[in-house]
Amino acid sequence: MQDMTVVPDRVFAPAKVNLFLHVGPAREDGRHPLDSLVVFADENGADHLIFSAADHFRLDVTGVGAEAAGPLADNLVLRAVRALVAEVPSLPRYAITLDKRLPVAAGLGGGSSDAGAVLRTLGAVAGLGAPALMDMAAQLGGDVPACVLSRACRMQDDGAQVHPIAGLPELPALLVNPMIACPTGPVFAAFDKLDLGRRALGALDCPIPTDWTETTELIDWLSAATSNDLEGPACASIPEIGTVLETLRALPAARLVRMSGSGASCFALFETTVAAKAARDELERLAPHWWARVTQLR
Repeated sequence: MQDMTVVPDRVFAPAKVNLFLHVGPAREDGRHPLDSLVVFADENGADHLIFSAADHFRLDVTGVGAEAAGPLADNLVLRAVRALVAEVPSLPRYAITLDKRLPVAAGLGGGSSDAGAVLRTLGAVAGLGAPALMDMAAQLGGDVPACVLSRACRMQDDGAQVHPIAGLPELPALLVNPMIACPTGPVFAAFDKLDLGRRALGALDCPIPTDWTETTELIDWLSAATSNDLEGPACASIPEIGTVLETLRALPAARLVRMSGSGASCFALFETTVAAKAARDELERLAPHWWARVTQLR
């Protein structure tokens, strides 16, 4: 086992953004096969996890999203801790403070990213390899394996199939949430009611090029070849999402606007960070009550 001093004082749990999200019809178990290109924000769009040595594990949740984070015992951070301790009972104990900066039930994988950061960080202390961590992650939720990896990847099936994607250029982006929770279940129910499931999913149906040289090339490909299949059902369920999308599309220099995950968060892609910051300033004038962050998607 590694020395517990390798645990940094502060770890970032970045927002997960689905650049595209293709969804198949529900299977017999009620779950939907997915195909998604996932990237992650920088520290400007992240929860923060603070670790300090302790005689037992405990979790405190602070920050603007603390109240919406739900019962402490159900928090994915503690569920990840319990999975690690079950595998390595001698794991050193820590007091963990989760500074909740991402909105909850937002399509940004906040809770999944928190769990992924815990598995990455304490898994290293326990000396666990990637296969063991990925097995734990898959038991915690569909987004958690990708969040353990926390880098650009293709996420398929129910999320357990995660394949790193190299060579993507960084994408200057504006992440926006109207401060309205968007539970996943009703969105998928609306999706099923509309019978929107794709009959074909997978790498052969949407091959991802690997020879990008410019940010604009990636944005153009995303716009022409991909979509978020849950965007329409989510807008039907929560009309405010449509308002966010329309507002972002009207911002200067926004190249591609799309919903992330099952909503309600949306993103706008830009060619430069300067353009993204100018758009954020305009958005703050138009909708000062919305959550908005400029970030680099990596």
